[in-house]
Amino acid sequence: MSAEQTMTKTIWQYSEPLPEETMAFLRGIALDYSKVKNYTYKRYAGIKSLDRLTPAYDIMGEVRKSGLRTQLGLPSAYFSPAIVDAVADIKGMWGMLKNKLKTLITANENLSDDDRIYLRTVMRLDRIYAAVLNHEEYEMPRKAEGLSIDAERLNKLLCRLTRKYLTKLEVGSTDYFSIASCGYSYRDGAIFLTSRISGQRIALPLKDSNVCKRQIRLCIREGYAALALPVETKVKRHADYNNTIYIHIGYRDMFTLSNGTVYGQNLGSMTSVETQRLTDKNRERARMRTEYQNSVESGDSQKADTMMVNNLGTEKYNRRKDKERAKTETFINTEINKMLTHERPGRIVITRPVMINKTKLPSKAANRNRTRSFNGYVRERLSYKCRIHSVELVEINSKGTGNLCSCCGAEGKRTQNDFKCLCCGYEAAISLNGAKNIEIKYHKKTTRG
Repeated sequence: MSAEQTMTKTIWQYSEPLPEETMAFLRGIALDYSKVKNYTYKRYAGIKSLDRLTPAYDIMGEVRKSGLRTQLGLPSAYFSPAIVDAVADIKGMWGMLKNKLKTLITANENLSDDDRIYLRTVMRLDRIYAAVLNHEEYEMPRKAEGLSIDAERLNKLLCRLTRKYLTKLEVGSTDYFSIASCGYSYRDGAIFLTSRISGQRIALPLKDSNVCKRQIRLCIREGYAALALPVETKVKRHADYNNTIYIHIGYRDMFTLSNGTVYGQNLGSMTSVETQRLTDKNRERARMRTEYQNSVESGDSQKADTMMVNNLGTEKYNRRKDKERAKTETFINTEINKMLTHERPGRIVITRPVMINKTKLPSKAANRNRTRSFNGYVRERLSYKCRIHSVELVEINSKGTGNLCSCCGAEGKRTQNDFKCLCCGYEAAISLNGAKNIEIKYHKKTTRG
């Protein structure tokens, strides 16, 4: 089967309860895996290595020559994936930093349009960006030639911002590691992992018969292991999926179609209840941390120990949070599946994500709301399921789809949830008016094309 007819997805496989000896082995591998990642972070996450992150194999060769693998006694099946994983994290860190700096550059009123073009151009070219950060000579980018700029001033600004916002990477969790395909095999209902002793393998009895031939990730749980397996799945093709639907993706109701149908109704209510619960819980935990610190400073160690054991742990807190998130994710996926089954679309038209606060820095409250929003997850799952079912997903610009009347085209008035046109008197939910505008805009666009 050709690559175009399949796609990769991740499935989870679980081991049977494991003896303490096996769990100790897994924890030891995970700890050394994190040491390799931290070593790679420390050596290659700085400004001197920005232009050396691709390809990762060069870095892998250097870390191998350092003697770290021999020192840890870590088999190559775990050592090499740790380096690749760390390099990917470093690239991601630089990507997030660049996005942050682009926001700051846009919001900086002291910069001209030419200044912004130059800074954005430099950040896109790692070789030149690295030269600027390391105060080395570089050739002016072709796109920046002829701009009216003070390059020295802008380079200093870029260096200051990079120093200020460049984060220090460090492994926060030691309960997972990746395994290269050569590091495991299957036999008799178990997966056998490479051990630290040559020729010996550690058996993990499995609850199912799934097998994999690619790199996998093992997550250590309480008394068992969870394995993330990348598998190829067939892309489905439906002869009766030939409708075009137009969707407004909202925060209160997940999907509102231009025909008035709603899927994922009251998603916002589900998430707001959990957000409020977490806000109250975090406020209480902050109060307890302050009281704990006061107890430590006053010498009341017994009270401090009691508070630490009974109030400041994260196991129960994280378990409840993960359970609530899983419940919401299940709801989202169920509603997407329901929509595909009922509407039978061959094409889905939505708007691109809106850039919030593009010309000014976002507030902390806005950042908190965006962090806890499932909007990104909804879009990701819709995109994934469209690929699985061979549905074309079209994204158009959102300009004019929110504030214009879908009936007469005049600018209307929006309240919290409703839209009203002062010109023709049309009234509807904001989401329905938006979905209809998406349909109108898409038809205009295709007609012009």
